[in-house]
Amino acid sequence: MSDPLPMFPLSTVVFPGMSVPLHVFEDRYRMLVRHLLEVDDPAQRVFGTVAIREGYEVGDHGAQSVYRVGCMLQLTEVERRDDGTFDIVAVARERLVLEEMQRGADFPQGVAAVLPEPDVEVPQDLLDRARATFTAFRAAMTELQGDPYSGTLPRDPDYLAWTLSALAPLPMAERQSLLEATDATERLILVTQLLTDELRAINVIPSLPATQVARTAWSPN
Repeated sequence: MSDPLPMFPLSTVVFPGMSVPLHVFEDRYRMLVRHLLEVDDPAQRVFGTVAIREGYEVGDHGAQSVYRVGCMLQLTEVERRDDGTFDIVAVARERLVLEEMQRGADFPQGVAAVLPEPDVEVPQDLLDRARATFTAFRAAMTELQGDPYSGTLPRDPDYLAWTLSALAPLPMAERQSLLEATDATERLILVTQLLTDELRAINVIPSLPATQVARTAWSPN
């Protein structure tokens, strides 16, 4: 990608297919939204996001340190508030690699390149194991606090890998490792192991889940 890409670093890891709701109130990101709304083709209203390793989403300090692998986001819904803020929804598309972060005149920008997703043949036994592990984890969470999830898992291996990665209630570093995994096979192996570890922790201390359930919305778009 040759032209600078508008960037909106977040304090969370975003996965392809996720629907990302944001309340935009800081001046520089309000300018970013206004910039996107000037683009005639809605499919081209895109910006990038990477997770903040250290620092803040807002304020004078900004994002002090960010991960290099993130996602392209497409602006899909915008609600302009009377106070000049925006409530927006963006859908995560393909992964990106951030080569350079730039301050930009009005809002953060970055030099980024799309990270291709390899087409691999995922073994059926891995797909079955990943589904079974998540089903067991979901059942354990349901016993503790009611079912925190809705819907059914996708059949497509790539979508399944992204869905489980998005739903897994894991710390940021582990979520980032899932985003950076080479392909769906590697991602499913990793998320299955991480969910197995979480399930063991819940079984050992049933009143204290290892982590809070990730509050992310999933939309296979």
